[in-house]
Amino acid sequence: MDMDILNTAGSALISERLRMDVIASNLANANTTHDSKGANNPYQRKIVQFETIYDQKTGLSKGVNVASVTEDGSPLKRVYEPGHPDADEQGYVDYPNVSVEREMVDMVTAKTAYEANIKSIQVFKSMFNSALEI
Repeated sequence: MDMDILNTAGSALISERLRMDVIASNLANANTTHDSKGANNPYQRKIVQFETIYDQKTGLSKGVNVASVTEDGSPLKRVYEPGHPDADEQGYVDYPNVSVEREMVDMVTAKTAYEANIKSIQVFKSMFNSALEI
């Protein structure tokens, strides 16, 4: 039996776990209007970029890896809140470009991918155990 199945599924599990961590960070900072130094610099949504890992000899895919975690360049949300301490001269506050709905959809897709990879490991384990019984 080919053990590359475990490596492929394992690399996907690690990558999806990092994706879930980034999504959790995005949700936790959905209303953060300051950076870590206290400056009025709203949080920028982060996006995980994946890349395929190829076998050098065969050219076949043998897993996935996180290529980078980048900031989403979409515009910030401007909300009219004249009483807010971060409001500008016109009364607008810049909020992060995080959409809770989009993050929840991303979370569901990451969870589904994670579960699919766990299932593939379980099926491989079952097949391997069956082969040992022969």
